[in-house]
Amino acid sequence: MTKFIFIRHGEPRYDEVVARGFKNQGYDLGKLTDRGVLQAHEVSKDLRLEGADIIVSSPYTRALQTAAIVSKNTQINLTVETDLHEWMPDVTFSDRDDVSLAYPEFIGNNGIRNDETKYNWESMEEVQKRSRIALKPYLKYDKVIVVCHGIVMSSFTHINDMIEHCGIRELDLDESFFK
Repeated sequence: MTKFIFIRHGEPRYDEVVARGFKNQGYDLGKLTDRGVLQAHEVSKDLRLEGADIIVSSPYTRALQTAAIVSKNTQINLTVETDLHEWMPDVTFSDRDDVSLAYPEFIGNNGIRNDETKYNWESMEEVQKRSRIALKPYLKYDKVIVVCHGIVMSSFTHINDMIEHCGIRELDLDESFFK
């Protein structure tokens, strides 16, 4: 059994990506606000992190910046897993101007795609599948800190789990969960 300590990234800011004209998944380059940096420093002091073997992070800027702060403050090694990235509002990576409407549709459908789904968003089942694959190699550890995104975390808990910035969820998982 491995204890996974999931941490949502700190509060992000997107003013720089907006100023550069980045759209849709370009928002994934947004870094933390000053408050988000403070949140990361605070969560790094959480006693539940003590004794962790490794920190695994999403590659997206806001999560990786959070993980880097936690790693620095705890002296726990950090690695990146590509498939712990944020939920994708458009799996086709199109340049649609209305992709922001995908999230309300995702939530309204409880993360389940159907014949009436208008946008090409990633289903909750797809998020959980890729996240499980990304985390399975870490079952060899006793305790793993995972810094990622709210929807990734809620794919392990439940879709309506509204996780605050730098919020923590603890899960004990074994090989059976990853089948």
